[in-house]
Parts: sequence; structure tokens; C-alpha cells
Amino acid sequence: MIAALRGFAQQLVAANGIKINSVTGGGGPPILLLHCFPETWWEWHHIMPLLAERFSVVAIDLRGAGFSDCPLGGYDKSTMARDAHEVMLALGHGRYAVCGHDIGGMVALPQAAIFRDAVSHLAVLDVPVPGWSQWEATTAKLWHFAFHMNRDLPERLIHGREYDYVSTFMADRFYDHSRFDLADIEIFAKALALPGRTRGGMEWYRTLAADHAAALEHKKRPLEMPVLALGGDQRFGSRMVPMLREFANNVTGGSIDRCSHYIADERPDEVAAALVEFLTAN
Repeated sequence: MIAALRGFAQQLVAANGIKINSVTGGGGPPILLLHCFPETWWEWHHIMPLLAERFSVVAIDLRGAGFSDCPLGGYDKSTMARDAHEVMLALGHGRYAVCGHDIGGMVALPQAAIFRDAVSHLAVLDVPVPGWSQWEATTAKLWHFAFHMNRDLPERLIHGREYDYVSTFMADRFYDHSRFDLADIEIFAKALALPGRTRGGMEWYRTLAADHAAALEHKKRPLEMPVLALGGDQRFGSRMVPMLREFANNVTGGSIDRCSHYIADERPDEVAAALVEFLTAN
């Protein structure tokens, strides 16, 4: 199972001691796209051609997902941020924008905090981020956080039922189900069924206590680069800008109408337009 996108090339890039699957195309200033759970780089396949008209686009499979390596450790978001940063350096991009959704947003934020001289723009899409003042109160209401943190249990229950889990998980977080493409679900489910990838996805959640502690330290030095905070109006949209203003001094954004969590799937044209406006205005 290899998802391919016309005009884009895939390669394994050595970064931070592992290999990261990277998909590249377009030309112009570079932007890095970081996906969510339970997706892969394919989350961005509607948006990538739109961005590639003006930007050099890099979309990766995070550590533990898709065709990237899934080592036993290193799933704290600071280590995953270094993975992503070193991919960009290996591809010749010393300064770049980064956009992350959900888990990808949890990686993009520390990436901007740790590699401030490299990250020109930061976009975070529909996610409660570690370090946020409402982190504990919000995540306590999200059942899958607690489920995924259990050691071994999720892997045992999901094994052999990847399509059922992915399809149900994602359908519950769509507002416009006319955009719910079963062919995409099949791609994500097959990726999750690859050896070690379910465990990799669960490990993203098992490090969240450490990620929260690290983010509280990052908050002590607010980000100065432009930040775009977007979310679906049916999910975290109204909270994204005030959330990111706890971390950064220059935050814009808001809600995308008639949209829930998977905004790159539900409203790709609106997300791409917002990213282009954001990246060309600053």
C-alpha cells in the first residue's frame, strides 16, 4: 500500500537517528506539514497541490506512522520535533514554515520553540496543546486520550480491526460527511496495520504528561514568529486563538465554518487559502 500524489516524490530521509518518509513537491519558500492521528502524510493530499503552486511542500509520516521508522522510544514531542527539523535540514531547507494538525500540532509547537531561528511561521490546527492552561480540564473529557495511554491494551483491541477503528474514530469527528472518503479511510487503516504502527500511534499519547511539563517551560519565552491558529467551528475553532496566545505574541486565525476536527479533509480549499494568505502576508 503506497499512497501516491501526482507531482510529488516520496523518499526516506535520515533524521535524528531514524528514517522518516517524506513527500515533496512544488517550488518556492518551504512549508512542512505534520499530520494527526490516525492519519499519515496523506491527510494533506487535497491541500498539497494547492500549496505547491507557490511553496516547496514537505509532508512527512511522523515517527511511528506510515512508512517512517517506529522505534521503541522517542515519542515525546520535542524528539519528534527534532525528527521533523532534521528532515527539513536534510532537504536543504534551513528556514521554513511548519503546519501541524492534532498530534502534528503538538509537534509543531515545540519545534517552533526549540528551533526559533529556523521556523519562520507556525500554524496549529484544531488541537488542545500541552502546556495550555485548560489542558487537564479539556483532555480529561476526551476518552481516547486515556484509552491510548494504556500499555498494550489498545494494540490488542485494535489489531485486526484497524479499518473499524479508524473509520469509526474519524467519522465521529467529521461534520460534513459528504467529505468522508472511504478510500482515504482504507489508506489510513492499512497504514495503521503495518507492523508497530498501532503501537507508535499509542506512544504519541503515552508521552503527553512529559510533553505538558516541557511545554510549560517553553511558555516562559513567548514565540515571536507569526502564528496561525485554526480549528473547526464544531470542535476547537473558537479556542484556538486564545490558546496559542498563551505561547506566542503574534497570533491570528479562528474557526472554519461547518467543520469539525479533520479540517484538512473537510475543508481543504479554505485551509489552503488561509495558509497561503498567512504565509504571504507576513
